[in-house]
Amino acid sequence: MKQHTVIDSPYGPLTLVADDGVLCGLYMTDQRHRPPEESFGAPDDTPFAEAQEQLTAYFAGELTEFTLQFRLQGTPFQRSVWEQLTRIPYGETRSYGQLADALGNPKASRAVGLANGRNPLGIIVPCHRVIGAGGDLTGYGGGLDRKRRLLDFERGTALF
Repeated sequence: MKQHTVIDSPYGPLTLVADDGVLCGLYMTDQRHRPPEESFGAPDDTPFAEAQEQLTAYFAGELTEFTLQFRLQGTPFQRSVWEQLTRIPYGETRSYGQLADALGNPKASRAVGLANGRNPLGIIVPCHRVIGAGGDLTGYGGGLDRKRRLLDFERGTALF
């Protein structure tokens, strides 16, 4: 049974989704590949207390690594990419090619990018930390402005 809640953040409203009480989605407003609202289940804050607490601490600059239980639903390749995302340290970035290398498939940078774009748990599974080979900001489901702001925030260079 799915449930959802919407919380405020410095990057706009975030919709948290749980399936059988386990976090499985964090979606931004106007996010590319955002599932339809009717797939989020009933509104209910109950399963989200820990996620809300950790997100609040993250946005306050007090948390650099999430320790939430979550369930990622995707293909085996997508899940392997998303697992690599969780290994990118706070405030650092990796290129799509570096992620492909880490997966043992150096020619898969395009596939890594496609999987990255389908990440259902933005911020918690930090797809915003992936950049182009030349260091430029490339695609982000939440928009390049949000990506830039999240990276600046983590690097301590954010201007609010």
